[in-house]
Amino acid sequence: MVRQALVALLELEPDIEVAAQAADGAEALAMAAKYQPDVAVLDIEMPELTGIEVAARLRATQFAGRVIIVTTFDRPGYLRAAMAAGASGFLLKDAPAADLAAAIRQVARGERVVDPSLAAAALALGDSPLTDRETEVLTAAASHDALAEIAGRLHLSPGTVRNHLSAAIQKLGARNRAEAVEIAQQKGWL
Repeated sequence: MVRQALVALLELEPDIEVAAQAADGAEALAMAAKYQPDVAVLDIEMPELTGIEVAARLRATQFAGRVIIVTTFDRPGYLRAAMAAGASGFLLKDAPAADLAAAIRQVARGERVVDPSLAAAALALGDSPLTDRETEVLTAAASHDALAEIAGRLHLSPGTVRNHLSAAIQKLGARNRAEAVEIAQQKGWL
């Protein structure tokens, strides 16, 4: 419903043509490859693949267009991840439709567009204190599986998983792994 509303609003713009729309990340990749739009507007949380994953995959292909990611989550870490994945724009969904249309035009011209409050928060927050491996282990721990199951999925020993979780918990100032996952997700680091 939200996607269709966005499409309807964008089609009211005289200089914007919606080439395609997708229900999930995998379909978004296929539509981008087929239609080669100047700008792909992606939701950060889509089924199959996230907007950040789609942006990274598009960057790894011959896709010549640019990417704007829209989200309801004002998490500075998501902004950093989106930009690292190759997005040229990052906006909150609650922004007026006119802002999205303006952002599409700017990004199509080769400019970057970022929600100013998120940009300020991202600068204030800084980088994630977690190593890549701690992030991977903490992401896996979000499933609430036992250490042995997490270790099996990641091809690590249970002791190694425990050590990485302990380090992540300490770095995030959390009391336990569930709280560490929650903190990292709120900051957009997972």
